[in-house]
Amino acid sequence: MPNQDSAFHASSQPLRVLFDGGCPLCRREIAHYQKLTPRQPVHWIDIHADPSACAALGITRESAMARFHVLEGSHIHTGAEAFLALWSALPGWHLLATLVRKLRLIPLMERGYVWFARRRWQKRCQDDRCAVA
Repeated sequence: MPNQDSAFHASSQPLRVLFDGGCPLCRREIAHYQKLTPRQPVHWIDIHADPSACAALGITRESAMARFHVLEGSHIHTGAEAFLALWSALPGWHLLATLVRKLRLIPLMERGYVWFARRRWQKRCQDDRCAVA
């Protein structure tokens, strides 16, 4: 039987997940995901520890700091879509990703994410703590 989650395509090519390892909340959330055995390979990229990683992927560091990014092949997901791409690759979480898609909650999730991301950016990036070189 084919996979019911049409947005998830098992691939040997890893998802590339960019995250801010300097943000305590982000670090905790990613640590939780890293403990799971993914349904497809995942390459975790800490853009705080390696700011040059963004440029190598064709993404500005400022953009990567402002919004969560997940690269799936040549496609770049950001915000809520990035979470759904990641969740689709994780055991248990893939069910939530499927539910969000089927209930068409992505716009609501995106609005919540934008609200959170703005506040995180303002708090995290005050006093030039994440200033772009």
